Amino acid sequence: MTIALTGGTGFVGKALIDRVLASGRRLSALARQPQEPREGVAWVPGDLADPQALAALVRGCAVVIHVAGVVNAPDPHGFEQGNVTGTMNLIEAVLAEGVRRFIFVSSLSAREPGLSAYGASKARAEKLVTASGLDWTIVRPPAIYGPHDREMLDLFRAAKWGFVPVPAQGRASVIHVEDLADLLVALASAGTAPVGARFEPDDGRIGGWSHHELARAIGAAVGRQPRVIGLSRAALERAARLDRMLRGPRAKMTADRAAYFSHPDWIVSRGAAVPGRIWTPRIETHAGLKATAQWYRQAGWL
Repeated sequence: MTIALTGGTGFVGKALIDRVLASGRRLSALARQPQEPREGVAWVPGDLADPQALAALVRGCAVVIHVAGVVNAPDPHGFEQGNVTGTMNLIEAVLAEGVRRFIFVSSLSAREPGLSAYGASKARAEKLVTASGLDWTIVRPPAIYGPHDREMLDLFRAAKWGFVPVPAQGRASVIHVEDLADLLVALASAGTAPVGARFEPDDGRIGGWSHHELARAIGAAVGRQPRVIGLSRAALERAARLDRMLRGPRAKMTADRAAYFSHPDWIVSRGAAVPGRIWTPRIETHAGLKATAQWYRQAGWL
């Protein structure tokens, strides 16, 4: 069975490719830039705005896993183009080529679309998927961490320096990228996953993590006991303005992120848990954070 994949060159996609190949399946993977040849992977040059590339990507495949998306943009238009229009283009290609199975990696932020342009774009993309007539499954991961991740890298670096700024209130769930990849491979297996389901996977920790707890766990992973600094929404918004001044369009802390980081409840819903017969997380988070810190060191990132 061949799986079509978008986002294969990104953080989640790299882990997913490893898991798909280990399961004995083959991949057709979309890539903007030329990639190193890899046995079992047919790289398709193009992006989500290229209808011909998308048709070539999904042709002859049994399952499509849509991972690609925009997680940070300077304005709502960037999210709309990457997450909504890109998803619509892919759905059109899938329907034209007669593929039925479609797995969409959304985000927990889609649960609260009024908080951020990112969450709103993911919610609109979900509506396109559910109205497509395809045999779809939607996965809404919480915060994802692990090797190759640059989004949480700043927290590891801050912990190494001895302090970690976090939202003052609230709790969040997390998941290791390899656990998420295992779930997506399981969902791609014929007859395994129910069609028309939305799943919210995590590390199995009931009630998630307070931001303070997670910051201390990251500190332990880098061998430090950092000071944890709780920031109000106003403080996060000031940090976003400063980051914008310093890094311009490359800023990581944006006004959009300040809004959803400040939301007190990013804990997965138990009612949306993945049935145990399909998947259960295998990576304990303290161990996963420690292994991630080690990977960062070996890669020269930390």
